[in-house]
Amino acid sequence: MWRATVLTIFPEMFPGPLGQSLAGKALQKGLWALEASDIRNHATDKHRTVDDTPAGGGPGMVMKADVLARALDAAGPAGTDDRPRLLMSPRGALLTQERVAVLAAGPGVTIVCGRFEGIDERVIARRGLEEISLGDYVLSGGEIAAMALIDACVRLIPGVMGKDASAVEESFAHGLLEYPHYTRPPVWEDEPIPDVLTSGDHARIAAFRRGEAERLTRERRPDLWARYLASRDRKRDP
Repeated sequence: MWRATVLTIFPEMFPGPLGQSLAGKALQKGLWALEASDIRNHATDKHRTVDDTPAGGGPGMVMKADVLARALDAAGPAGTDDRPRLLMSPRGALLTQERVAVLAAGPGVTIVCGRFEGIDERVIARRGLEEISLGDYVLSGGEIAAMALIDACVRLIPGVMGKDASAVEESFAHGLLEYPHYTRPPVWEDEPIPDVLTSGDHARIAAFRRGEAERLTRERRPDLWARYLASRDRKRDP
């Protein structure tokens, strides 16, 4: 079973959206498991302190290495848990669909949700945390980012999505953004569905969708388009 353990000072935030829709139904069916562990349970003082002032001065507070290390060790001691340990952080590597697919194919994840100004750098190094970012912006904490990562993984677990083919044609599955979708009514506000999609010609439909996916990627994500062209050229080389 794919297992997600989330270390947070707000365990009541979970499952949150992960308890609804596809992820929620899969959770109820036992296709994956979720544990939200309260970092404060591993503090040693009566106030359950998890943070302290930053060394060298500066604003805000920093999460303590000793408390967080105890929480990580309790979640899965080194050598007994082969799940990757992730830290949701704006300075981390950008999460991609390719990385999501790798995580979804594994045993699960342990995710640390930082708060305040961040966490002590020593625990990142000593406990082998891999920093992951959702994008170039800052959230109040790692919980929402953790939910996004988990949801992206869970939907790729076999049996979660209604049709396995759905994941094959999504954005990023082939290095392209997804093509536009249409459904009934056939004409809405004087705008008809493109004729090719109602032609019944599957080859033409596939070509139309591929062309639209390429157009959208070229227009909206030149970075993805450049990588797509480079990958396509490499495949063509003898």
